[in-house]
Amino acid sequence: MELVILIGLQATGKSTFYRTYFASTHTLVSKDLFRHNKNRARRQTQLIEAALQSGHPVVVDNTNPTVEERRALIDLGHTYGVEIIGYYFQSQLRYCLERNQQRLGKARVPEVALYTTIKKLTPPTYAEGFHKLFFVQITDAGAFEVRSWKGQSVEPAQ
Repeated sequence: MELVILIGLQATGKSTFYRTYFASTHTLVSKDLFRHNKNRARRQTQLIEAALQSGHPVVVDNTNPTVEERRALIDLGHTYGVEIIGYYFQSQLRYCLERNQQRLGKARVPEVALYTTIKKLTPPTYAEGFHKLFFVQITDAGAFEVRSWKGQSVEPAQ
């Protein structure tokens, strides 16, 4: 059983990655799915707990940019004794802005959201409590390249 935490700017391909690799096996939890809920963090926790209690692995598809935001998720995973896996989506801001412009309707986020997120985006570390970490990048061909994290330090791409 696992709790997968996706980490990265908006428009880095996190949701597409979920649909490609996890949709048939994992429960999706994303704050985007309950935008009108007054306490989205509480609702997110409830949904994660419900899935884990039912024996379903979970993917949390949010930006999850800071250690503090990830801490609650990691603590929850430890409470349920599941493997905690992080996927860090490394991307340059300009490419995220371009991809965001191609989005339609509510899928498009205000550009200020990307600038706000990149200012606080902190790459994950094993010290946070992850069992496994991976880098994810979109190739020029539009495919995902997933590489194992080897403890290296990485800075968010500007």
